[in-house]
Amino acid sequence: MKPLPIDFEPNASFCYRLARYHLLNEIASEPEAMIGEPFKLLPVANRVIGRYLSDEQQAMTYPARDTDGKLQQVGSALKFFVSLRAKRGSESPFVWLGKSGMYRLKSDTEVIEEADEDTDENVEDQPTVEFNGWIYAFTFPAIKRVDQPFPIKVGLTTAADVETRVYGQCKGSGFFERPEILGRWQVQRVAQIEDAIHAVLKARGRWKEDAPGDEWFITTIEEVRVVLEFINR
Repeated sequence: MKPLPIDFEPNASFCYRLARYHLLNEIASEPEAMIGEPFKLLPVANRVIGRYLSDEQQAMTYPARDTDGKLQQVGSALKFFVSLRAKRGSESPFVWLGKSGMYRLKSDTEVIEEADEDTDENVEDQPTVEFNGWIYAFTFPAIKRVDQPFPIKVGLTTAADVETRVYGQCKGSGFFERPEILGRWQVQRVAQIEDAIHAVLKARGRWKEDAPGDEWFITTIEEVRVVLEFINR
């Protein structure tokens, strides 16, 4: 067993820090990633996690945030955060290929080009991991429309405070006005719900391809609400 780079604690903070600051880089050094071809992330993540934590440690639980007594396993949380940061984290050494948890290692050119891009905390579809959280939708007053579709960003947060997440990601990003939160919905399996909403809106041709990131859609808040309610029923 390899020594842990940080002290072990069965909580979300430990899982997030280990995944983001240590596991991603080690996964990027694994043979599947180094050859530069597409590979499935989670099996490699499982192997790397097993070098640091015993089965007993991975099976330990802690109270999940904003739930009524639900417990989260350390191993499941680590895989959740690995996928979360691998997909869209600015520190991610990977390119998400958009299906079946497949990734490839970024080229040197891609690393340079993406160094300053805005990032969003999304996650691939993982049926074995369930996190509660909020789906939110926001826009800016200057681009908001009353009688027609307009650009709306649809994202997620597992924090209790939607405002902090929305205002924080807009700070210092070249926006000159305060974002307007159009809707928020508390859901279970928040990452899977968000992915499903994005997939439906993209299938309807709503995705705004020239926007920063991949969460902006030319839509209405009513359409977002209807899609979410259909998926979440």
